[in-house]
Amino acid sequence: MAKIKTTVSPSWAKFCGWLLKKMGWESVGGPMKEQKAIVLGVPHTSFKDFLVSYLFYTQYGKVAHIMIKKQFFWWPMGALLRALGAVPVDRKSPTETVRSLIHIMEDVPEFHLAIAPEGTRKPVKRWKAGFHLIAKETGATVYLGYYDWGRKRISVGEPFELTDDVKADMQRMYDHYRPMGIQGYHKENFIVP
Repeated sequence: MAKIKTTVSPSWAKFCGWLLKKMGWESVGGPMKEQKAIVLGVPHTSFKDFLVSYLFYTQYGKVAHIMIKKQFFWWPMGALLRALGAVPVDRKSPTETVRSLIHIMEDVPEFHLAIAPEGTRKPVKRWKAGFHLIAKETGATVYLGYYDWGRKRISVGEPFELTDDVKADMQRMYDHYRPMGIQGYHKENFIVP
């Protein structure tokens, strides 16, 4: 397995923080503290979400890994994506994707994963719960993160206590996000089930 990058240089972190502020964004809180952690990125309505969340997390000198379709990992794009913290996944096989992420998280001492539970930039009626299985299998802490394009505020949010009842946990998660009033870049594409 290729070496997993978990930090960036102090100068790059400083630049990312400067650029995020220059773009008008306010960072709320800091990075996840645990060695193994998953942050949910809500709402996911645009590719621009990645840019903002990358700048936010990188300003702390950390890497939050993301999943990207393996078809994008051709040379030289693959090297760039890996440098940005991307992990190649086969979206045709969600089970294999979850299994490979579990193996990666078990094999390295530190791994922070950013997941968009909506699974797409289009509006969906039900979010994906793969993060739940990954967290339960690896002992990772889950954070209810957000990037609010309306107020231009971004945060990893607060830790979310998981139970063995996935359906109930998803409902509690929806109940957490619903009253927040956060907006996606494309407002019409964000629906809390």
